[in-house]
Amino acid sequence: MGLKIFNTMGMRKEEFTPLRKGEVRIYVCGPTVYDFIHVGNARAFVIADVVRRYLEYKGYKVTLVSNITDIDDKMIKRSQETGLSLQQLGEIYSNAYFEDIAALNIKKPDICPRATQHIPEIIEAIEKLIQKGYAYQVDGDVYFNVMKFEDYGKL
Repeated sequence: MGLKIFNTMGMRKEEFTPLRKGEVRIYVCGPTVYDFIHVGNARAFVIADVVRRYLEYKGYKVTLVSNITDIDDKMIKRSQETGLSLQQLGEIYSNAYFEDIAALNIKKPDICPRATQHIPEIIEAIEKLIQKGYAYQVDGDVYFNVMKFEDYGKL
């Protein structure tokens, strides 16, 4: 008997089949590093780690990616409150995150991209969404136009 995954769209359990034979790639939304992680954050990391370890046990080559959000409104606010630079704040809480997951015996993600390492790509993607009419600007902010995405909210 193989692994069954609950498909929320179909509302049923389905046999897990990887996209590539013998290989599984997992993405888990990582922390926003303006503060220490909490139990709610850790829950997602624990679940991903259990799934990863099970798949590795079953012989799959697993690559787990978990981002680090090191720039956003919460980061800017905390930087202003503490007097720490965004870089200092990000470094302190990124290190704390890795210490905390190690203390929980969670395997470190294989890849941990930081938002600040991809600013040009993020800007380019936003510009393309605006050009194609999938996003729009209001008072300096950009919003995704959910009416343009037929399957929005389907899950």
